[in-house]
Amino acid sequence: MKKIGLVGGTGPESTLMYYKELNSRIDKITDGNAMPDIVIESVDFRRAWDYVCSERYDELADYLSEKVTSLQNSGAEVISLTAVTMHLVIDDIIAKTKADLVTIPQAVCSEALSRGYKKIGLLGTIFTMEQDYMKKDFRNAGIEVIVPSKEDRELVAKRIYEELEAGIVKDSTLKELQGVISRMRDEDGIEAVVLGCTELPLILNSGNCPVPCLDSVEIHINELIKQTV
Repeated sequence: MKKIGLVGGTGPESTLMYYKELNSRIDKITDGNAMPDIVIESVDFRRAWDYVCSERYDELADYLSEKVTSLQNSGAEVISLTAVTMHLVIDDIIAKTKADLVTIPQAVCSEALSRGYKKIGLLGTIFTMEQDYMKKDFRNAGIEVIVPSKEDRELVAKRIYEELEAGIVKDSTLKELQGVISRMRDEDGIEAVVLGCTELPLILNSGNCPVPCLDSVEIHINELIKQTV
């Protein structure tokens, strides 16, 4: 079994999900005979987020590349970032480290293709919704990506940063997010929605989402397991 390396801490809640699920699922897959070796390099979320917000992308790439290099030096063979927004500089990280990273956008795009979707919605941080790093794999695969209106983008981003990143889950926020997705379904014709922030599965899932959801954490974890076991 290969050793897993995770760049975590962005944020802590999603990192906990990755650690717990990778252990429990691989234990089950192996009939209780093995659990994975996992090493986590946890970044300072405030520092990383400041780099993002101030558009200091070179510094962000350097910071995250240091973490990936540390994982490589620890013997990790299956390496990934546990936050969608940090994929903003994924090409630079790969160039600096030469690491064959298991990325969230590629994993989710492959799943969307397997389900036959042609038009999907995308929720995430303001950067994920407004920039290209989570969209380009879909577009290259012929899948149209729709984001919410400006007002709804700001609402989603605010709830992620102020609540979900801190592990706060409110019924009122669930209703707001359901309303955003319903509007995209009714006005834009989306067939499914990508939960493009690793904290969104804390509040949205296949049981309460107005359209089928592509859970980036679930899909990414499944891909990590496939490449590990």
